[in-house]
Parts: sequence; C-alpha cells; structure tokens
Amino acid sequence: MKARAEVRFSGKVQGVYFRAYTKRFADELGVMGFVKNMPDGSVYAVFEGEKESIEEVIRKLRDEHPYACVKSIEIKWLSCRDEFNEFKILYD
Repeated sequence: MKARAEVRFSGKVQGVYFRAYTKRFADELGVMGFVKNMPDGSVYAVFEGEKESIEEVIRKLRDEHPYACVKSIEIKWLSCRDEFNEFKILYD
C-alpha cells in the first residue's frame, strides 16, 4: 500500500553524509520525496512510496549508516499524495 511519511531524525545526523545516504537508500527502494537539514541539528524527510519500502529506508538509516548515530525517529504517517517523481536533497 502506498503511503507518505514525514520523518524527523535526531542524534548525530548532520555532518555525517546522512542526506546522501537517505537519497541512496530511497533511490534503491524506489521511494520519492526529499530530505533536508534543520536548524536544530535534526534531519527532516518526506517519503512517498510503498509503506514497506519507506519502513526499510528508515530501518537502514537507523541500523546501517556507517557514521550517524540516530537517537530518535519521529514518524507521521499520512495518505500518499503522489507529490514527487524523484528523491531530492534540499540545501539551504
């Protein structure tokens, strides 16, 4: 089932290529959306795609990122809007 997740990752998630790994994992799993750094040191992402694929991207970021240390993950599940046709890294 297609879904949308608005996700905030906290911990050691900036300055460790977290956005690049997010894009890599999302692209591998066919997930669309974007990721960006937030002023408070967290990383915010919006994912759209199959719910299982989104969950796998989140799991990989938590468990397989070689440099990050994710302390908390806040997930808000919503209905898919089919808003994106790719996954992007947003820069300030």
